[in-house]
Amino acid sequence: MTSDDQRRDANGNKSADGARRDEEAVSRFVERFAADMTEAGMQRTASRVFAALLSSDDASMTSAELSEQLRISPAAVSGAVRYLTQVSMVGRERDPGSRRDRYRLHHQLWYNTFAQRDSIMTRWENTLREGAETLGRDTPAGARVAETVEFFEFLQQELLALMDRWKDRQETRRAAEAGGGG
Repeated sequence: MTSDDQRRDANGNKSADGARRDEEAVSRFVERFAADMTEAGMQRTASRVFAALLSSDDASMTSAELSEQLRISPAAVSGAVRYLTQVSMVGRERDPGSRRDRYRLHHQLWYNTFAQRDSIMTRWENTLREGAETLGRDTPAGARVAETVEFFEFLQQELLALMDRWKDRQETRRAAEAGGGG
């Protein structure tokens, strides 16, 4: 496909046939997914910026593009990006030949996010194990904390197995695509 065959909308999304996406429907998706993420505990503006980046074909946008699409100030974009960078969901890069920053979702974002959670759960598990000993495993509080440790141990084992299965699945899909089978 040549560059003449590709068209970009105002948010940098490519279309082979020159047709534009239904930006109103995209906006509804962005706001709905952002609301879901906000309900799960993420900051509202960060959720909106993340969902906008996720819905962008190349998973990247400039501050001006985000500000325009989401109808928020550049300062709000900056704060959201700072948060998303701190939680390793977004990276910052320069457009070639420009002084403009471009914000991009990290490659394998969800896999890496859950892998990071593993280290957090290990830390919690260690602290909770100490807590169970401190409280006494034969007390109601100690038994409750010990059960929490057991839950985190189980969750981590299952998560590691799940992550391995995901990697295998991705490798199988890539091999099929490379071999013309997908």
